[in-house]
Amino acid sequence: MRPPIPSPTFLTAIAALLIAGPVHAAQQDEQLWLQANTNLPLAAKLRVTLEQIARFGDRPGGLYQTEFGALLGYRISKQVELGFGYRRVGLYNSSARDEDRLRQQVVATFGRITTRFRVDERFHPEGSEIGFRIRPLIRYNHPLGPKGLAAFISHESFLLPNATSWGQRSGYERMRNIIGLAVPIGRRMSADMGYLNQYRPPRSGASAQMDHALSVQLTINLPQLHAIVTD
Repeated sequence: MRPPIPSPTFLTAIAALLIAGPVHAAQQDEQLWLQANTNLPLAAKLRVTLEQIARFGDRPGGLYQTEFGALLGYRISKQVELGFGYRRVGLYNSSARDEDRLRQQVVATFGRITTRFRVDERFHPEGSEIGFRIRPLIRYNHPLGPKGLAAFISHESFLLPNATSWGQRSGYERMRNIIGLAVPIGRRMSADMGYLNQYRPPRSGASAQMDHALSVQLTINLPQLHAIVTD
């Protein structure tokens, strides 16, 4: 069976996403972003997600950031899940320091559209202030076949409501857009692969920055914990 042809609305959304960021950025970089998520159900509505991230860039000279963390998610309905988690962020090839982050989020799914509202709290070793970040995200999934293959586009904004002495500046900090494919790999695994564009507007005298990244995210869904114990 031939996969369904994307609708004009879907194609228009893709075009809008690709031109959303300014074409001319003062500094540009080619990057590779890798992420692995492992979902382990603890109960019918409760699960923990273990997250690992590695990011590489040409300008930083290779690996420049890692993130390791966990997120506890509780589903309050078929469409809505609440989450609370922690991440340890490691920074390399720069003068920036490692930091710890807490996060809270609400994920809601309505058919082909998924939204996520996330709040981060950043804890930095060079200051006692907490840096807050507000990160709304919206994603559209367009099925391409009966076996889980889908095209997707997403947009995420980063809003910083406060400034800190260790370097966070308040205001609109960046946008992150992705266009790609969601590919099923077996019964318990899938991968999101695509082009990621991240744009930071010029702020406080700093030049604008634009990153072009190949993004690969692997998701593994384990069986519920009690099933593993009894097997």
